[in-house]
Amino acid sequence: MEIILPAINTDYTGYSSLVEIFAKINQCSVGEDLVINMPNWFAANMCSPFGAILNLAVRKVGSVRFNVGNPKVLEILKKNNFLPYICGVKRLVDIHDSTIIYRQFFRREDIFFKMYIESDLMRRIPPMSGALNKEFKNSLFEIFENANIHSETNTIFVCGQVFHNKKNLDFSIADVGVGFHKNITQNTGLPLMPDEAIKWALEGNTTTKKGPIPGGLGLKIIKEFINLNEGKMQIASDYGYWEFSNGEVKTETLKNRFPGSVVNIGINISDSYTHRPKREIQLEDIF
Repeated sequence: MEIILPAINTDYTGYSSLVEIFAKINQCSVGEDLVINMPNWFAANMCSPFGAILNLAVRKVGSVRFNVGNPKVLEILKKNNFLPYICGVKRLVDIHDSTIIYRQFFRREDIFFKMYIESDLMRRIPPMSGALNKEFKNSLFEIFENANIHSETNTIFVCGQVFHNKKNLDFSIADVGVGFHKNITQNTGLPLMPDEAIKWALEGNTTTKKGPIPGGLGLKIIKEFINLNEGKMQIASDYGYWEFSNGEVKTETLKNRFPGSVVNIGINISDSYTHRPKREIQLEDIF
């Protein structure tokens, strides 16, 4: 089977295109060779959900081959470790330090995920108070842990890109587990649609985790920072799509399902204000 990817950006259309590709791959015969043509733009952070899809594809198809016709995209995908990881090609040196490399972490590799967050992501984001820096990192670790606990997956896919000219950074975490909808509806009994399930997880005192720590807190802290930072945040899971930007939430229904979940964090790197979590601000106001 031969597939041509349209332009892939970090938006509803981009996610819709990726899940359409996944639907096409599912139509392949067992053992059939897959050729993926990439003549158009491809946002590097979308390697995370794309890698998750391909991880499922290789269990069915005979082989996967890439034809990357866009020279700029080919260069980026060699720099960010996607093509070296997937195809074994030689990785290019990123002299502009704009890539947050593509990695796949297995369930028990939490310590390596933490090292990756420290070395590849945190040094690139705007100033935070010590308290918010700690909360932000813990929130990312919680997403990793929740993917392992709730999604019943063995692999987490991560990637990002710094867009120096646009002054923004996109970082994506994906898995191929059960997703928000199945997890939430099974644990709560609420009759939610896929996009409503994502919205439910991001609002109010909601959790499906057993014990004293709310499972949705990590996502909510990231959302709080994104609001202060004037960035954006997106989640695609099953047939649901959720986006938060400019203080507003937008939800959509995907025509095809994403086999798991992907969280994208879009950060405004031109933001020079040292942000603090609400809890820290409230304590300072007392004095």
